[in-house]
Amino acid sequence: MSDTTTTASGTLQEEVRAYYRAKAEEAETSGACCSPDPNTFGPAAYDEIGPGAAPDTALLASLGCGNPSAVAELREGETVLDLGSGGGLDVILSARRVGPDGRVFGLDFLEEMLALAARNIEDAETDNVVLLKGTIESIPLPAKTVDVIISNCVINLSLNKPAVFAEMARVLAPGGRLGISDVVAEDRLSPDERAQRGGHSQCIAGALSVGEYRELLDAVGLKDTEIVFTQEAADGLHAAIIRARKPVDNEADAPQECAPGGTCC
Repeated sequence: MSDTTTTASGTLQEEVRAYYRAKAEEAETSGACCSPDPNTFGPAAYDEIGPGAAPDTALLASLGCGNPSAVAELREGETVLDLGSGGGLDVILSARRVGPDGRVFGLDFLEEMLALAARNIEDAETDNVVLLKGTIESIPLPAKTVDVIISNCVINLSLNKPAVFAEMARVLAPGGRLGISDVVAEDRLSPDERAQRGGHSQCIAGALSVGEYRELLDAVGLKDTEIVFTQEAADGLHAAIIRARKPVDNEADAPQECAPGGTCC
């Protein structure tokens, strides 16, 4: 990587940090990251949660483009990792879904967001959440320890997406799954065209296309990818639900079943 590229990446990373540090400081009025329309993104994505499901400050601090704790169809007793846990809304909702026998890890790279999340978790009287400081490119958890990974409009912010996908595959237990929300571009848009529609911190310029998402998931061995657009974020870019799973051990090597008289390939 050239010095110019390294400098540009460092500058962009600091812009993202500054943007979300400011969002943490104004948590009650911050709004969604990926659209100026409060009726589409941010807290509006959680219109089905009932009173008392999470503190108001956690809901108002939502910066995402979906409701990943519902997308992932969490079950009691599961271990969940939230990549980019922000103000803590998704970890709180996930903790309630997995119950006292489950555990939720919330990972964020900003002290300000972790402090905000800690206050909201305390207000929610939730005791099965562990907050971690770190990056989604280097997840501070052992391999094969997580049943489900969720994330809400965060992966598009990464400047090293192959590392993020490799880390997700590493920490997922065999049979584990992804249930994330992210902004995804239509394949017709080039990276330059995405950048013309919005900034990196606003979850637009760094969005992957559908094809790129599939390629990165395939490259780390995740299967059964499903990408479904839900809301428009900009021309040719959409909030989307992304699901995939990690095969169980030896699944990839298992012999295929053949129909009578058929040919296996």
